[in-house]
Amino acid sequence: EIPQLAIKDYPRFQYRGMHLDVGRHFFDVAFVKKYIDYLAYLKYNTFHWHLTDDQGWRIEIKKYPKLTSVGGYRNGTIIGHHPGTGNDGKRTGGFYTQQQIKEVVKYARDRFITVIPEIEMPGHASAAIAAYPQLSCFPNESTKISPKTPWSGSRKGKQVQQTWGVFEDVFCPSEYTFTFLENVLNEVMQLFPSKYIHIGGDECPKESWKRSAFCQKLIKDKNLKDEHGLQSYFIQRIEKYLNSKGRQIIGWDEILEGGLAPNATVMSWRGEQGGIAAAQQSHNVIMTPGKYCYFDHAQTQNKDSLTIGGYLPLDTVYGYNPIPKELNESDSKYILGAQANVWTEYMDNTKKVEYMIFPRMSALSEVLWSPAENRDWNRFSSELTDMHKRYQLWGANYYKGE
Repeated sequence: EIPQLAIKDYPRFQYRGMHLDVGRHFFDVAFVKKYIDYLAYLKYNTFHWHLTDDQGWRIEIKKYPKLTSVGGYRNGTIIGHHPGTGNDGKRTGGFYTQQQIKEVVKYARDRFITVIPEIEMPGHASAAIAAYPQLSCFPNESTKISPKTPWSGSRKGKQVQQTWGVFEDVFCPSEYTFTFLENVLNEVMQLFPSKYIHIGGDECPKESWKRSAFCQKLIKDKNLKDEHGLQSYFIQRIEKYLNSKGRQIIGWDEILEGGLAPNATVMSWRGEQGGIAAAQQSHNVIMTPGKYCYFDHAQTQNKDSLTIGGYLPLDTVYGYNPIPKELNESDSKYILGAQANVWTEYMDNTKKVEYMIFPRMSALSEVLWSPAENRDWNRFSSELTDMHKRYQLWGANYYKGE
């Protein structure tokens, strides 16, 4: 028997998110559902699904079948840490059909989790450009590949990238591109009922725009200051379109460059500064700074597996406060919550993903749910043994500590 009682429990933050990058390495529907189960158990309410990047386009778009038939696969992947010691020469990739996406969205909704899709623009667009070269400022130029990059197959024409990093070939802000993106987003919106659509906006090099006569004329015609102004024009135009359909955009903090789109929510990843600036401009913010929230960083100083770099131990995650001390009370209300990001350049299998998220995901769960004054590292660390048993019951891999 259980004595009669009342439980009053509610989360500190309304947005409690986990991200998964399936662009660098593709994970099947069964694992995506398992990942959602993990979120549900730990009281996360948002799954940020990173579906497109330079190394793969993962969502079926019926109007543009080449996005998946061409953009969904690459001819090989570098071996080891960037820039790589070789190339595995294996054609790799995959994508989710629209039916599978509906299935995942329903699966998440049944567990009170909102799925936010991310369609990257204007940078991180190599896979889309490989499928439809007209999206590039220079459709007839081959993809720039460093002679030092270990490469598999032809280097001619537009290619899906086989290495990691940031690439010059980005979307051209032409009417062709905007029509393409609006058509893509129409299909995305039919699949995802979420209020938010994530449009990326990060790491967009400006070299192509600088040497494109079309872009330079556009900057002049639209009375923009420079290429950063052009990025702002690009993001604001997409935002206006999505707003007209009743949706809101989220973008990485680079969308602050050249002036913020009017209704945008900012994801602050390059530290907390972008989030602070956006909140002070009365914009909603989701904190996801690398120092506390990048679960692709190593958990141990003695590297036990290949990672992108960085060091993020469990106690640092647990000690995070998503509301920066620089914000006053009225600006603090714009911090909706926080999210951990799982970039998968160096995670090519599900066991590695689990190893990187557990137990850090449990620590961030408490950061986002519990009042700050109730957090206690000694109590949390004493409960790790029980958490480990739980991961074992789930059949999940996890970091056991040094």
